[in-house]
Amino acid sequence: MLSQQIATIVAAAGESGHEELAPLIAPPFVIGGVMFAVLMIMLFITLSYSNLGKRHEVVEEHADPHRQHPNKHDHGQGH
Repeated sequence: MLSQQIATIVAAAGESGHEELAPLIAPPFVIGGVMFAVLMIMLFITLSYSNLGKRHEVVEEHADPHRQHPNKHDHGQGH
């Protein structure tokens, strides 16, 4: 039933003639190039944050029993 309605709508749209296309602000390859450039810039920004965890040596976190939300899995390091 649904496929018949879709086929009817598509056939009716095809019979109506040529529809006017929406105007573009630039040629399609320019729009695609700008989109690609923006995505590449966002990629490089994202990759620039990848070294933040490698700035300093890893410091072991001590188990502080006076924290508001203490680590429940401290493996006996707290006391």
